[in-house]
Amino acid sequence: MAAALRPLTASGARPGLREYQLTLTPAEAKLLGPEHPAVPVWSYNGQVPGPLLRVRQGERLRVVVENRLTEETTVHWHGLRVPNDQDGVPHLTQEPIAPGGRHVYEFVCPDAGTFWYHPHQRSHEQVGRGLYGALVVEESAPIAVDRDVVWILDDWRIDRSGQLAEPFGHRHDIAHAGRLGNAITLNGERLLEFPVRRGERIRLRLLNAANARIFALSFLQHDPIVIAYDGQPVTPHRPEGGRIVLGPAMRADLLLTASGESGQRYPVHDTFYPHAAYELLELVYADVPLRDVPLPASFELPPNPLQEPDLQAAERHQIRFQGGMHGELRQAIMDGKPVDIRQMLHAGKAWAVNGVVATGHVHEPILTLRRNRSYLLQLVNDTAWHHPIHLHGHSFRVLSRNGVPTAHREWRDTVLMAPREEVEIALVADNPGDWMFHCHILDHQLGGMMAVIRVV
Repeated sequence: MAAALRPLTASGARPGLREYQLTLTPAEAKLLGPEHPAVPVWSYNGQVPGPLLRVRQGERLRVVVENRLTEETTVHWHGLRVPNDQDGVPHLTQEPIAPGGRHVYEFVCPDAGTFWYHPHQRSHEQVGRGLYGALVVEESAPIAVDRDVVWILDDWRIDRSGQLAEPFGHRHDIAHAGRLGNAITLNGERLLEFPVRRGERIRLRLLNAANARIFALSFLQHDPIVIAYDGQPVTPHRPEGGRIVLGPAMRADLLLTASGESGQRYPVHDTFYPHAAYELLELVYADVPLRDVPLPASFELPPNPLQEPDLQAAERHQIRFQGGMHGELRQAIMDGKPVDIRQMLHAGKAWAVNGVVATGHVHEPILTLRRNRSYLLQLVNDTAWHHPIHLHGHSFRVLSRNGVPTAHREWRDTVLMAPREEVEIALVADNPGDWMFHCHILDHQLGGMMAVIRVV
């Protein structure tokens, strides 16, 4: 049975405020199943994934973080439009939380939806060791469902001894597809089955917490409806090609009606990598249906308070993502000096944004945007690899791919770019500060595919 996430109970607080405590510690997790030894991991509150946090839209969230690891950390609130000083980026928006230290994050949650939290300090290893959790911001009037369920997908690279394989940040992973694992988990456990009852309607919140793996889920003989991407409502629709594709850090909310036969089993497959497709789990139907008459159709979520970009008045910029194996990058700027690709690889780097290799979180912005102005950004993937590109502090509309308008002009905070693809996005730069803009394949971020966009 697929494990349910354990919600964390908020401590007593004044009305309109939810307060939680997160403590980072080493722990162990049964990643390979109950019959295998536990694997040493890093955790929030002793569990992987970390506890599920829930808050109502418009409420203030206060999270006290205590670091009991032996290295610095931060917490980034992925997809939430928080004030810049709450964004959790080391040295750029805050000083890292030292071993034995604590830090308090506090902000209002303006958008309802599915979000998550994870470190931005050495995230290629800290996330890879298990530091992540889901954050659900509930609508004031949620749509009618029987169950609201979070599935956090991840993969782990396990060595022959049953431990997390070392090292993290391997040069081959940096220059290629990233740290792909050999063990898949759902909510931190081996995938087996998910019980349902005929007639049941489930809001299924999918979240990809993997360092590098892209998932493409198909539900045999079922017809899921996509109602949100990255926490932002979208026109309800069936996924293209029948598959829900999620790059690292991306989320999708589905409405899944259990339309199968009682007593039967239906597989869910992951087919993103054609030569390595597999069965993720099975939907296992109880012998007795929940109902014969389905719930009334209510699929559309209320919009979040996002400013609509003015495309006619928008200022245009191009951002190119470069490098990696089989790429065309020959030279870039690193630490203010021109270097060739061999020097980059020797330094553990392989990627650049607009010809600049990031060597840390603090550097000159590639763009300075004026507050409350509209912008069109042409993102160009000049590489042979996929890249889920994430912008902090904002959501953006995805307008076109390779010049073809998108079907739903969806809001996202992370957009998956295929090799050699061009994607046009639009946003209103309404959140002041210095914001990270980077690939969420975490070895690519480590390898230089990271930049700063400044809003003034």
